[in-house]
Amino acid sequence: VEDEDPIRRGLECAIPWTELDCTVVGSGRNGQEGMRAIEELEPDIVIVDINMPIMDGVEMMKQTHEAHPYSAIVLSGYSSFDYAKDAMKYGAIRYLLKPLKKDELCEAIAEAKTQCERRRMWASKQSAQQSLQNFSIDLELPGSGIPDPVVSAMLDYAAAHYQEKVALQDIANALNYSIAFLNKRFKKQTGTTFIEYLNRYRIQKALDLMKNGKLPLHEISWQCGIGDYKYFNTVFRKYLGCGPKEYMAQIGGWLK
Repeated sequence: VEDEDPIRRGLECAIPWTELDCTVVGSGRNGQEGMRAIEELEPDIVIVDINMPIMDGVEMMKQTHEAHPYSAIVLSGYSSFDYAKDAMKYGAIRYLLKPLKKDELCEAIAEAKTQCERRRMWASKQSAQQSLQNFSIDLELPGSGIPDPVVSAMLDYAAAHYQEKVALQDIANALNYSIAFLNKRFKKQTGTTFIEYLNRYRIQKALDLMKNGKLPLHEISWQCGIGDYKYFNTVFRKYLGCGPKEYMAQIGGWLK
């Protein structure tokens, strides 16, 4: 973004962008044109002059740097500390004086590329973290929408007693059915076993505690009904692909 045509054309054509692994995606003759290009093209790196008509470079950076993260390299014919300070406040990584030296620009581009890569890595990490924080185990069972009083009673039992040690004999005693009958009925209705469903339910409860509370993991394993921490770790890993400590570290959670 440069109001002097010869300098702007020189930047576009005379710099070996391919060798620098960069591509020029757009240009502007003032801050207003530059702002429109930034909003439309989302560049990784912006080279911008300070003094331009209509809108100067600092104002352009001020209006765009938060919503459109990029690494800015500032050009100026003035070696003013105030100019440099304002530019750095809005994300400039280098302040280069005119007449521009090619090797200085190439060094600045290399630094900007490094910053871009770090920004991408951070965004990727944030996205993965958000994905983990929003993850929940699907407790919707195939066929569970079809009323079955026996299966519904088993699901209610799981919700009421998941914090306790639950055996199929306990459910059989509570519902006055045989274990074989309950197994067959649950599997036919839902396509899975009651114990499988119970484990999924418990791990979802554990996830809720991890996200919303500050309990130590051994306490969470007890509260979700899996008292043995080693077994809790095994079951947790089965559904999330990582252990509970790894999960907490990924979401920046409380660890004890």
